[in-house]
Amino acid sequence: MKNRLMNLKQLRILGILTATALMTIACKNDQKKGETAEVVTNEKKPNIVVIYLDDLGYGDVGAYGATELKTPHMDALAAGGIRFTNGYASSATCTPSRFALLTGIYPWRNKNARILPGTAPLLIDTAQYTLPKMLKEHGYHTGIVGKWHLGLGTGHVNWNEAIKPGPNEVGFDESYILAATQDRVPTVYIENDKVDGLDPNDPIKVDYHKNFEGEPTGKDNPEMLTMKWHHGHNNSIVNGIPRIGFMKGGETAKWSDIDMADHFLAKAQEYVRSHKNEPFFLYYALQQPHVPRTPHPRFVGSSGMGPRGDVIVEADWCIGEFIKTLEEEGILENTLIVFSSDNGPVLNDGYYDDAVEKLGDHDPNGPLRGGKYSMYEAGTRVPFITYWKGKITPGVSDAVVCQMDLLSSLAALNGDDQEYGDSRNLLGALLGNADKGRDELMLEASSKTALRKGDWILIPPYKGVFKYDHVNIEIGSMPTFQLYNLKEDPGQQKNLAEENPEKLREMIADYTRIRGKEPKEIEAVK
Repeated sequence: MKNRLMNLKQLRILGILTATALMTIACKNDQKKGETAEVVTNEKKPNIVVIYLDDLGYGDVGAYGATELKTPHMDALAAGGIRFTNGYASSATCTPSRFALLTGIYPWRNKNARILPGTAPLLIDTAQYTLPKMLKEHGYHTGIVGKWHLGLGTGHVNWNEAIKPGPNEVGFDESYILAATQDRVPTVYIENDKVDGLDPNDPIKVDYHKNFEGEPTGKDNPEMLTMKWHHGHNNSIVNGIPRIGFMKGGETAKWSDIDMADHFLAKAQEYVRSHKNEPFFLYYALQQPHVPRTPHPRFVGSSGMGPRGDVIVEADWCIGEFIKTLEEEGILENTLIVFSSDNGPVLNDGYYDDAVEKLGDHDPNGPLRGGKYSMYEAGTRVPFITYWKGKITPGVSDAVVCQMDLLSSLAALNGDDQEYGDSRNLLGALLGNADKGRDELMLEASSKTALRKGDWILIPPYKGVFKYDHVNIEIGSMPTFQLYNLKEDPGQQKNLAEENPEKLREMIADYTRIRGKEPKEIEAVK
């Protein structure tokens, strides 16, 4: 009996030693892979929050060089985390970037991934693997609060009934969104699949082509406006603001523009408090500083730069309040935060709101050229910060990273080393454990693409205007190749295409390999 007990004890010890050895080998193998050494277990899964701003420029944040505009809470994230100097949205406009963020797929692969009207069908196929679907598989509750702008339904939405498919059908357990943008109808919030606060006796009607009889418009009724339109925003009037598209009905459901930031903040805080006892993923998509810029009266005049500056100050405050909530609920140390913007900045984007007149010495682009809609760097290179208190050692990284890479990187965080679609596993760089990011990245602006590889960027020849005069932004279309060394010339002032034909040929070959074929624009100049 004594010998039998000794044998059992020895077997247990042997089992423990074997398990320990296997775990050690697995750990070493993971570390050899380089990027997945910080794999989490079920006991310590971090919450994941993506804080996504709308049209915030590289130079709009103090941590990225802004001196005239104060952003203390964004700066605190940068000071306590990794501030990326080469962090990218995939596109210079909103819908494509949001598509890439959630799917891990280049938006130029989907011909419908462009700025969508409020009546567009759901852009993401419900069978598509997505960031929230992946995290659900790993035990996360998933939620979105804020701007959606990825289409809803099948293209023939009845806004008075269940609106499907939508965020819930592509991986979100809970959703509280605005359908498109603040300047587009319908001007209502949607909770999961239903309009919030809708009176069934006052049904909503939406049309992007024809007005409803008797409904005033910004074009015909300027006396009703509290904000004057500049271009493209002269249809239905809601809260004194002319919008894109026509809408009738739904009076009790219409949002209050000046309260939108507070409203979304409260929903994001509510989500955190409701799910603090389980791992959660929250996509908190703020509407600022997209037009129309409608700061709450608390923030009017706070920046000295007019409404655009004021809503950036407001957004910064919202971020501070949100992080305070994580802290109060005792989960800040177990929350990975990714902060970024969907594309670069624009000043006059459809309304007269003093964004140009009161800019002063502030430069939303920072040292970069272009802006929203542009193939130049300010179109896609944006503030990009990762923060995880106590886990990420603060620092600055020059690694090239893209929002599209979150799918594969966060999968790796959960022990899945598969790379999905065009998304790359950059977990090491995102956590500050590796200096290396992407080798190459195809960037998109209005269906035109440019290739970033190493320190170089290639912009192929394109037809079309070089500059959008109504927004005063250089788009970058030229009849000849453009080649820039971004390390030496981040402002893209010196085109090296003629001076360095060998590098040009190399970049054209890489561009063609990634796109799968030479675009007509390249063929035309051969």
